[in-house]
Amino acid sequence: METQRQSYPVQVLAAVLGVSRSGYYAWRHRRPSARAQANTALLVAIRKAHAQSRGTYGSPRIWRKIRATHPCGRHRVARLMRQAQLQGLPQRRFHCTTQRSGTRLDVPDRLERDFMAATPNRKWVSDITYIPTAEGWLYLAVILDLYSRLVVGWAMGTELTADLVLTALEMAAARRPLPEGLIYHSDHGTQYTSAAVQAWLTQHGLLASLGSVGDCYDNAVAESFFSTLKRECVHRHPFQTRKEARTVIFEYIEVFYNRERLHSTLGYLSPAAFEAANIP
Repeated sequence: METQRQSYPVQVLAAVLGVSRSGYYAWRHRRPSARAQANTALLVAIRKAHAQSRGTYGSPRIWRKIRATHPCGRHRVARLMRQAQLQGLPQRRFHCTTQRSGTRLDVPDRLERDFMAATPNRKWVSDITYIPTAEGWLYLAVILDLYSRLVVGWAMGTELTADLVLTALEMAAARRPLPEGLIYHSDHGTQYTSAAVQAWLTQHGLLASLGSVGDCYDNAVAESFFSTLKRECVHRHPFQTRKEARTVIFEYIEVFYNRERLHSTLGYLSPAAFEAANIP
């Protein structure tokens, strides 16, 4: 009746539905139950958390984000999100983008798919991806610390050269200490096997590590980061210019991913929050 009362008289609707007008008016003036009021307040928090996630979080992450201030069950959050038609982006396994190379540098795989690190700056992983724009490709190189999955260095450019990798390394070195034994892992791309990059690693005391030729799973964390970046950012923004892509990707990495995005591997903390909570 409530949805149709603007179109039909209450008397007509009551007769059609077999209810009394007095019962309808009593229902309209009844105060919402405590449960209904709590759901209303909870939905406000859910909408806020969903907006802060840029529309990327589903109910598991939303629940973990709000449960400290709004104690509730995960299934209740899922139900309210369904009723409000709020959805996160579907999680998909990354697809390999590593290309087989005809050359192989005699450098061992020091990780051997052990992507956990007990302390910061013990294991870094790096990779390069392609960002499409209407002007052409923009290339992005990143370096992640396996301790916290924090992006410690990155670089964007129009040319796929060793300089792209070196720029990301210089950023990481300016931000983080370079302790003895720090492993720097990548694939066998020509940028990483170049004399310039290998000389930089030697000069700064980093231990080079290369996965198997053509096997992306040897660098799964970096590949997974790019999959997340493209799903949550790149594929949602058809870039007209490289400048636009640079601005959006910079903001995604530095503002959202590093500082805000909840990471399941980190107990649903952001990389920056995980480091703040665990590094003395």
